[in-house]
Amino acid sequence: MTDAAKPPVLVTVQHNFPVVSERVFDAWLDPAMIGTWMMGRGVRDEDLLHAKIDARVGGRFSFLVRRQGQEIDHIGTYLEIDRPRRLVFTWGTVQDGATSRVIIDIAATPGGCALTLTHEMDAAWAPMQDRIRDSWAKMLGSLGTALA
Repeated sequence: MTDAAKPPVLVTVQHNFPVVSERVFDAWLDPAMIGTWMMGRGVRDEDLLHAKIDARVGGRFSFLVRRQGQEIDHIGTYLEIDRPRRLVFTWGTVQDGATSRVIIDIAATPGGCALTLTHEMDAAWAPMQDRIRDSWAKMLGSLGTALA
């Protein structure tokens, strides 16, 4: 069975935030916020060179970083935007050409909100799923700190 014929790999991460859903949702579409929790020095040893976001269905984003002397452009297209409940976008880098899909579901809770992130990717990424899960968990922790 080829990787294309195998079911996609699903990585799921959950995080609770002590703030309203709108604040968490908006942080995903705010270029200034991206540099405080998703990309850049606040998250890993890299420099965020730009965060460009066209926040509409069919709109694209580009988060260009310099990491270990190499420029990496994280890109994607917004597939669904339902503020403040759901955000769906493609995810990949210009360098590797692979595309995956990220689904963000946010539900209000008595003390704030709960976010569930599901990253759907080709079966070829199966050996990396723990590392990918840890990376998203780290970013969501950084988002919690940025929103506190």
